[in-house]
Amino acid sequence: MPTTNVNIRMDEELKRDMERTCYELGMNMTTAITIFARKMSREGRIPFEVSIDPFYSRSNMEALRESVAQVRAGDVVVRSMEELEEMARE
Repeated sequence: MPTTNVNIRMDEELKRDMERTCYELGMNMTTAITIFARKMSREGRIPFEVSIDPFYSRSNMEALRESVAQVRAGDVVVRSMEELEEMARE
């Protein structure tokens, strides 16, 4: 089967990490990307879940902003880990 070149751009550190992982798995990046392409073509989908990290959801980010504002305003109660553990047992 004839082959063709595919050029992609990615972060340099990501490339090094991927090359290291591929090496540990006994393959190179070309093989890894070919496996991905074959699986994607065969299944007609991305072969893993792609989702938004719920940590960055709009409601969570708003709650974090509110918490930061409270800390900056001094509206906080400081508890030690021991105190929190005791409260959880009650």
